Amino acid sequence: MRVTETHLEVNQLANQQHLDLLKQSVHTWNQWRQEHSDIRPDLSGSDLAWACLSNADLSGVDLSGVDFTWADLYRANLIRANLSQANLSGADLSGTHLCRANLCGADLNGTLLYRANLRDADLSETNLQKAVLEETVLN
Repeated sequence: MRVTETHLEVNQLANQQHLDLLKQSVHTWNQWRQEHSDIRPDLSGSDLAWACLSNADLSGVDLSGVDFTWADLYRANLIRANLSQANLSGADLSGTHLCRANLCGADLNGTLLYRANLRDADLSETNLQKAVLEETVLN
């Protein structure tokens, strides 16, 4: 049991380190992602409301339950990202790549998805009310 507790503490520390890297700048984050392609970051449950994450490489990242309310995710790479139960209300996801992303139960109320690519994304129980889906790829 002690080993599990230690593992959880290390895992929580890694989550905070990942979040701190992302908050430094998108450039710093993307560079770190390139240098550590073997690591799958976990930002689940983070508060990234109003964050400017345009062009961020968030591919394969665990973003479940993240608050992205009014965030700028223009042209972000969210391929295979886990966005289940995330709040993306009012966020700008224009030109974003969401291929094979998990959006189960996500709130995309009023989200701008202009020219976003949602090919093979899981949209089960996703709220797309008032979302802008102009030129969005859905299949």
